[in-house]
Amino acid sequence: MSDADLGPTGEICFDLPSPYEPHPCGLLHLPRFIAKCRKHLAGDLPKSYQKNFCRGFDRFLSMHLGVDPKQLLEAVEEAGDDEIELDRLLGEFFPEDLKIVEWNREVTHKGQTVAGREFLAESLTNMGTPEMIGKIDSVMDMIDFDEGRIPGFSDERRREWEAAQA
Repeated sequence: MSDADLGPTGEICFDLPSPYEPHPCGLLHLPRFIAKCRKHLAGDLPKSYQKNFCRGFDRFLSMHLGVDPKQLLEAVEEAGDDEIELDRLLGEFFPEDLKIVEWNREVTHKGQTVAGREFLAESLTNMGTPEMIGKIDSVMDMIDFDEGRIPGFSDERRREWEAAQA
């Protein structure tokens, strides 16, 4: 089995980090955005993820930092798999004050407004799991639910993928 499997939301990338995983600098979602950049550059980012690539949380994080998402993509391309070089390149255009606490607070609360709860309810219904409405209360949780880090949606496919990685 590959690292992507078909599900109601399209292909699922089980190898992407959780949006809750912090970068060594402290920013949530940044490791996920970097991993998506690498998959995109390799031609391995499924259509179901391309829709929000450099949009959604990627764009929100970029806006928070005052940078263009394409700058991050270019830095990932230039650095390749060299994490030290990537950190150096990011340091060239990231602001000195990353406002980590503000970003982490904001991103973990996405989906908790009235409009956000409506979005989550619609998404969970479209996923065929309306029973999770009210249990999944943030967009980050919905991502983890979709990718099998929160039980109830793609559990079996995630177990199969993990077994294939061993």
